[in-house]
Amino acid sequence: MKKILIAEDDQFLANAYRIKFEKANLEVRVCSDGEEALEVIKTFAPDLILLDLMMPKVDGFAVLENIKSNENTKNIKVIVASNLGQNEDVEKAKNLGADGYVVKSDMSISDILKLVE
Repeated sequence: MKKILIAEDDQFLANAYRIKFEKANLEVRVCSDGEEALEVIKTFAPDLILLDLMMPKVDGFAVLENIKSNENTKNIKVIVASNLGQNEDVEKAKNLGADGYVVKSDMSISDILKLVE
């Protein structure tokens, strides 16, 4: 079973992702800030992280940089799901190692699930 970590501070959206992904037989963990995401990664070892950029404590850019610069976690796939759609945000995320980038307002949860699968 694929393991997905959802790092999203919008509780409603995080819960909607969790329900949709669990119905698709994915093992899901949810965290609401970047600091928690970095802690969960150590024990949960996800196959993929769906990462928001605008989160409390540690933002998504710092989480992404941490994941991709760490020998133990650098191979985890990371899809950034953000409302930041400016080219510089997309470029920054890709330069830090993001495997994908979606603007949340442009995609349904079903579309995001297809991308995750």
